[in-house]
Amino acid sequence: MKAFVTGAAGFVGSNLVDRLLQRGDEVVAYDNLSTGMTEFLAEARKSRRFSFVKADVLDEVALARAMNGADIVFHLAGNADVRFNTRYPRKDLELNTIATHNVLEAMRSNSVKKIAFSSSGSVYGEAPVIPTPETCPFPVQTSLYAASKLAGEGLISAYCEGFGFQAWIFRFVSILGERYTHGHVFDFYKKLLENPRELVVLGNGKQRKSYLYVQDCISAIFTALDKAHDHVNVFNLGTDEYCDVNDSIGWITEALGLSPRRVYAGGDRGWIGDNPFIFLDTAKIRALGWKPELAIREGILHTLNYLTANRWVLDRRA
Repeated sequence: MKAFVTGAAGFVGSNLVDRLLQRGDEVVAYDNLSTGMTEFLAEARKSRRFSFVKADVLDEVALARAMNGADIVFHLAGNADVRFNTRYPRKDLELNTIATHNVLEAMRSNSVKKIAFSSSGSVYGEAPVIPTPETCPFPVQTSLYAASKLAGEGLISAYCEGFGFQAWIFRFVSILGERYTHGHVFDFYKKLLENPRELVVLGNGKQRKSYLYVQDCISAIFTALDKAHDHVNVFNLGTDEYCDVNDSIGWITEALGLSPRRVYAGGDRGWIGDNPFIFLDTAKIRALGWKPELAIREGILHTLNYLTANRWVLDRRA
């Protein structure tokens, strides 16, 4: 098939591009390179089935033109700066919600009927049910990022009803692995390089989080596309475990051979809208035959190994 991938030079997007090419698909990669990195597409550029378009998802004309001839859209572009969403409140609206509307309109003008969308487990807010299934009632939203992702989900399902689209919506936990460019492993490693004797930790370190290795995430997406055929298919993606932030700190510092003093900012969360306990029920995707290959600890250490071997990523994000 011919796949159109937004956010293709980003962390998850570039890994997805490689996997699509490996299985024989044609790929059009679309990215404005504001946060994505051309280096992540170096392997993809070797393929004759790959093409790259540098443009913005907010540019409706460029988006529609680039999407011509696609069979399916993988919409991964968006603002992932969750921590600073209250500092730049319009950013989530534009890059997550309006951009999703633009993608859907470009699909409509090109008669593309299939979309896979990277949503977020944060749409559940502080869920009353743990582990949280896809059918859990939505609480009052406390995160602008989550609200913008939920709005994107709503637009997609409405387009499925109104225009005969078919959608696969994936509510991720935090993703880890090669080409990782933001998140707690990145932040802790960067801080420890600057001061190996002390580590400042947001919150109290007791926040409970779930993580998923990027290749396991992509395998789950492929499984759902192959085996789930409803009009709108919604899946949680995560592992069947979680860890404390303190656990992760211990694994990272042990791997680096460090014993820093931990300085906690205090409170039960890292920032406004941060959910102190995220643990998704993944029985639905597992029922299709998928299961993750890596546990959370392994995913964290794979990520750390990648960052230690690719210090240029930290320099580029400075």
